[in-house]
Amino acid sequence: MKRRTFLHLATGAVALSALARVARADDYPSRPIHLLVGFPAGGPTDIAARLIGQWISERLGQPVVIEDRPGAATNIATEAVAHAAPDGYTLLAAVGTNSFNGVLYPNLSFDFIRDFAMVAGIQVTPLVLEVNPALPVQSVPELIAYAKANPGKVNMASFGTGTISQVAGAMFKMNAGIDMVHVPYKGSAPMIPDLLAGRVDAAIDNLPTSFALIKEGKLRALAVTTTKRWPPLPDIPALAEFQPGFEARGWVGIAAPKQTPLAVVNKLNATVNAALADPTIVARLADLGAVPSSGTPAELDTMFAAESEKWTKVIRAAGIKLE
Repeated sequence: MKRRTFLHLATGAVALSALARVARADDYPSRPIHLLVGFPAGGPTDIAARLIGQWISERLGQPVVIEDRPGAATNIATEAVAHAAPDGYTLLAAVGTNSFNGVLYPNLSFDFIRDFAMVAGIQVTPLVLEVNPALPVQSVPELIAYAKANPGKVNMASFGTGTISQVAGAMFKMNAGIDMVHVPYKGSAPMIPDLLAGRVDAAIDNLPTSFALIKEGKLRALAVTTTKRWPPLPDIPALAEFQPGFEARGWVGIAAPKQTPLAVVNKLNATVNAALADPTIVARLADLGAVPSSGTPAELDTMFAAESEKWTKVIRAAGIKLE
């Protein structure tokens, strides 16, 4: 009898736990959601997070608090979410950099593929190779020639050590056989003023930060890093026109700790995908030079795994290391 009673109680406890989990998903959200960003305010990831955060807040009836925690190539923000309760109230603005951080930072306390589940996409953009207009180059071949004529004297900024910006820049320099000094920043927002002021010569940035400045002629775009020209900038060549096969893209999505209830993940995914189908949101992204990146959680997990495999091979083949 004691054994039977114990089994009944244990079964009941499991059932109650499952019911409680479903109930939490049905009631979600019942308090503010925190969306952590691994870059400073004003950069493309922060802008995308705020745009979608406002939409989620208006549709689900709870504030979405954007927390910018820059540093260590997004690892500070990512680690905080990795160790947060898997309840849907602490989320990460995931970016392309997350797909290869484990290669460059071998001692991380988390593994993205093991510890995270992709929830929703937000946007995809090319990176852009750009220069201060005072630099006497008008094209990618001219930049390469100028760097070869001035070895070690021309610098190239990135929006962070260990980010897609640095890795794409290293691949470009390796393919071109040039030496340009890497100048890392803690995000696009602090990098762009120095590029505008001529304190750095060139940069590889996410397009949304620089898009308006390029159109105004304040920065000179030499190439986008997609395989084909980007429709919002049809006169700017693709870097693949000079380095066949070159492709690097910036993307922003939302990720959650792995054990977050599927019902919560699906609710967030449906809410964000509705935003990405809304003409106002699509137009706002277009103003930034971005396109929506919708998909199911499973599709986004597959995309992330493919990005991780691709960049891991590039980093190892190029011997890219943290500086």
